[in-house]
Amino acid sequence: MTAYAIAHLQDAAPHPEIAEYIERIAGTFEPFGGRFLVHATQHEVKEGRWPGHVVVIGFPGIDQARAWWDSPAYQEIAPLRARHIEGDILLVEGVPVGYDPTSTARAMRDALPAD
Repeated sequence: MTAYAIAHLQDAAPHPEIAEYIERIAGTFEPFGGRFLVHATQHEVKEGRWPGHVVVIGFPGIDQARAWWDSPAYQEIAPLRARHIEGDILLVEGVPVGYDPTSTARAMRDALPAD
């Protein structure tokens, strides 16, 4: 099942280490089947606040996403970003093809206390 690395990165001043990170990152996830799905694009906030930038990298599965994050190649360049850009990064599994959200709603209703 597809998995994603999602980053919500705050605005940062340009820095040579950030440029180096961007130049090198694609090479770190290619061995794990990763690819940019969202990068360096504008986003449109419809509710709430979302300052900064969005990055989404797709992987064939959560094991590949975890292996990429933990890989020596990525860990070598991660400080180039972390020293200059604050943000939140998470790995998340996608849902299977044909996912039906009504089953989630049903489980939620079943967990509600009886009136």
